[in-house]
Amino acid sequence: MPGERTRQERLETPRAAGLAGIVFALLLAAAIVLIRLGLPEGAEGVAPSGLTNPERRDAVRAALALVPFAGIFFLWFIGAVRAHVGAVEDRFLATVFLGSGLVFTASLFGAAAAASAVLDTGRSSGGSLGPAAWDFGRYFAYSMMTEYAMRMAGVFVSSMSVIGHRLGVLPRWLTVVGFLCALTLLFVSSNVPWAELVFPAWSLLLSLHILSVSRRNASRSATGSHAS
Repeated sequence: MPGERTRQERLETPRAAGLAGIVFALLLAAAIVLIRLGLPEGAEGVAPSGLTNPERRDAVRAALALVPFAGIFFLWFIGAVRAHVGAVEDRFLATVFLGSGLVFTASLFGAAAAASAVLDTGRSSGGSLGPAAWDFGRYFAYSMMTEYAMRMAGVFVSSMSVIGHRLGVLPRWLTVVGFLCALTLLFVSSNVPWAELVFPAWSLLLSLHILSVSRRNASRSATGSHAS
């Protein structure tokens, strides 16, 4: 039946995309942890010789390899959230939500590309990358990540929290957690190492909530079908 197929698709889409949100959160968290372990000093005080350690270099390269897949799953995650909110979403907030998500993805890719370019240039030149080129590359990569990507993530989280509060599609506790995460990403992440993990943690919580709601809706739909 066409009506049954449409209803089933509506139930399956948030569930499948919610899983994508979980994968995104795990990939982004893994990339952040690997970067912090590979470059524990961050953008400050890291000389080109700091990546001559094979373990550090491999950790950074593994993190950079995870970033494109994290970005892909993040786009599915955006679709999960919009499907969960539905057609009643506020257009202004929905535009801010979608725009900040896309800018976050672009900034994340830009930071990864800059870091990868520095590593590849150093390798092709036999590790003799000049101080000026090294400083530019590392500051550019870390600025893109901590100053821009994470602040766009803060806008993304705050807009979703406002949407969830206005429409009642998120529980109160998750809305409060979202506002606290947004404040951390906007004002703290650029100065406090490891604060970036707040974003994948919030994404994981939201995705688990979407999956939980989707499962309850599927159970109600199945119960209603049997009753009729």
